Amino acid sequence: MKKARPIMVQGTMSGAGKSLLVTALCRIFTEDGYKVAPFKSQNMALNSYVTPDGLEMGRAQVVQAAACGKAPDVRMNPVLLKPSTDTGSQVIVKGEVLRHMPAAEYYAFKSELIPSVLETYESLAEENDIIVIEGAGSPAEINLKKDDFVNMGLAELVDAPVLLAGDIDRGGVFAQLYGTVALLEPEERERVKGLLINKFRGDVSLLGSGLDQLKELTGVPTLGVIPYLRVKLDEEDSLAESLNVKTAKKPIDVAVIRLPKISNFTDFAPLEDHPVLGLRYVETPEELGTPDLVILPGTKSTVADLLWLRQSGLETLILKLSDKGTPVLGICGGYQMLGEELADPKGVETSDATTLRGLGLLPVRTVFEPQKTRTQVKARVLDPVRSKLYEGAENAPSSIMLEGYEIHNGTTRITDWDALGSGTTSFCKISWEAEGGVAHVDGFVRDNVFGSYLHGLFDSGELTEALARWLCFRKGLSYEAFCPKSHDEQQEEELTKLAAAVREALDMNAVYDILGVE
Repeated sequence: MKKARPIMVQGTMSGAGKSLLVTALCRIFTEDGYKVAPFKSQNMALNSYVTPDGLEMGRAQVVQAAACGKAPDVRMNPVLLKPSTDTGSQVIVKGEVLRHMPAAEYYAFKSELIPSVLETYESLAEENDIIVIEGAGSPAEINLKKDDFVNMGLAELVDAPVLLAGDIDRGGVFAQLYGTVALLEPEERERVKGLLINKFRGDVSLLGSGLDQLKELTGVPTLGVIPYLRVKLDEEDSLAESLNVKTAKKPIDVAVIRLPKISNFTDFAPLEDHPVLGLRYVETPEELGTPDLVILPGTKSTVADLLWLRQSGLETLILKLSDKGTPVLGICGGYQMLGEELADPKGVETSDATTLRGLGLLPVRTVFEPQKTRTQVKARVLDPVRSKLYEGAENAPSSIMLEGYEIHNGTTRITDWDALGSGTTSFCKISWEAEGGVAHVDGFVRDNVFGSYLHGLFDSGELTEALARWLCFRKGLSYEAFCPKSHDEQQEEELTKLAAAVREALDMNAVYDILGVE
């Protein structure tokens, strides 16, 4: 059987735009009739996704899979590192948690992962025509080259030609590209078949003489100058520009608390795309103000981030807002924080057994356990919650359906059912397909406070619409004046726009020559 031909995009630095360029190439090759799959051997990100078979992978490869018209597959990202401290990460291999490792331990261990990486790559290569590989960081990190399987080491293992991308928006792009090529070993330089200048604003003709000199210096032609593209696609990690939004410019002001270890902030992309909802990220009391909705997002370190929330002064302000009727939503770790208590008797989140007071806005208690829950779910928002969200609407739908996934350590339970009054209910009913269709409830709602473990709960669009309608109703605005698109429709349009822009800027004939396909 003929295996797929690989092509790899590496960058001069993190943030050079590798993920977006790989996404664009995936869509271009797919549009041209090839069977395509993305591949990133090692991803470091707190934005993750759970596949239908309960395995965890990086969110960027989920978007790249969509660009290929494929369902997410954990083989596209065999190693995922989720930073949990400044010097260590949870190591996930083929979708399963291996263990937490300090950076030095992982560096010594990583060579043992090469067989798994190659196995997953070869499996994908047998099913496709082209594999578009994404590097990580920079191939010129000469202190990290030993046992490399993410940049030039992987390119050698799978015999992939390399396109090297530099970020002109940060300045010094010629130095970036020349310096990176100069630091490569001679055999590595041979693999670099083309240079890409990314995030360009202005007149391309002004680069002419510089591009000629760059080719003379490196021996590598520049195959494209890609413009600065403003596309709304799920980002790879918490360095995303979207987290730098400070002010809401839409009718409804939504404040997401920017926790130090925030994870899966892609949950809020559908809200950010909505014409009514102005999303901003807040990390100081001065920034919070009086929003129409406060969201506590997921986090890789719930206990540490709850302590940060308390010490920063934001907890006090959130409690005051809630007391005045401002809606508060917690997702996953944020949901755990909203409860009365968080207990870590086995030291899952911290080195010592810890019991910590929560915000006390929901009558629930969380106990952390070593076993990690990872599953895709389908759910229906319970009728009392649906009725609340469609308060004042003439034609409320009969149901609000959700599709999402759970990634968390810990079990959250109601502390005292007998003490609950009116306005309290579970959030949704889940059919847990991974457990043979056994149904259970998730989350909790009390008056204006909502909590749920579900990531991706806004992706279907139904809950987004209901939430936006409710917030408009509370503010005396007419929701019917707006006609939003679903997140999936928005993403498909953005992928098509991205591919068209990159195709126009890139010498695709040269790219196909490098691949060796017609």
